[in-house]
Amino acid sequence: MTDMNANDPLLQEVSGPSPRQILFRRVVTHNGLMFGLVVVALLALVAIFAPLLAPHDPYSQNLLMRMKPPVFLGGTWEYPLGTDHLGRDYLSRLIYGARVSLMIGAIAALISGLIGTALGVSAGYFGGRVDAAVTFLINVRLALPVVLVALAVVAVMGGSLEIVIMVLGLLLWDRFAVVMRSSTLQIRRREYVAAAQAIGASTPRVILSEIMPNIVNNLIVVVTLEMAHAILLEAALSFLGVGVQPPTPSWGLMVSEGKKMMLFDAWLVLIPGAVLFVLVLAINLMGDGLRDVTAPENRS
Repeated sequence: MTDMNANDPLLQEVSGPSPRQILFRRVVTHNGLMFGLVVVALLALVAIFAPLLAPHDPYSQNLLMRMKPPVFLGGTWEYPLGTDHLGRDYLSRLIYGARVSLMIGAIAALISGLIGTALGVSAGYFGGRVDAAVTFLINVRLALPVVLVALAVVAVMGGSLEIVIMVLGLLLWDRFAVVMRSSTLQIRRREYVAAAQAIGASTPRVILSEIMPNIVNNLIVVVTLEMAHAILLEAALSFLGVGVQPPTPSWGLMVSEGKKMMLFDAWLVLIPGAVLFVLVLAINLMGDGLRDVTAPENRS
């Protein structure tokens, strides 16, 4: 009898794969998500273990070894990616620059996400005057150009890693607020939200238990977009000389320092620019993939 039940195709169809197996299968078969996860994970590991991976001190200067070409242009393996105008190892600075970019992107996205999500969910759930006040704040924020405001603030307060993170975190919350407000407006009209309110669930419980789980996939996408946006803005500010200050390794700063020699040694700009491009592309692909696999309509 046991063997017959085990071989019964109807029972196998009823049992089927578990939700975790379905989610895992969906993740590993999503090419964009896997590419983004692998690249971001590798760069995160490089940033964490930078002291072990960097062949030289990224701050050490040796003018006798300045402007050495990378190994694929006739250089030596002592400096695989060459040296800059001060004789600093380019590979070591590139490795330590991953720390700066990922830290700025992650912390700025976290700060702006907390601000924007709180405002957007409050506006969408409560409506009325709260919605009007939040909408006014969003319009005010959208009227301020991010780059110009960041340039002005950083120029007045001075360029440092902490100031750049705070400025970007306080300027990039508007997309969170807009998306979270729109998503909450749609979710709050659902039957399960009305049922939770009918049985006497408190407002924080309704928001945390009924609304947030159903808008988290939209939140994931915005987090990845704003993380990539923050990394690009930091690179732009550093390129303009008002972001992360030398000698701190920063990919934007490396592009800025190499632009004077771009016509003669283009690799000084192309190498950090290519790594920056790959990181931003991977973060965006990871966000799109996470949205696809966590969308409510795809859950079993």
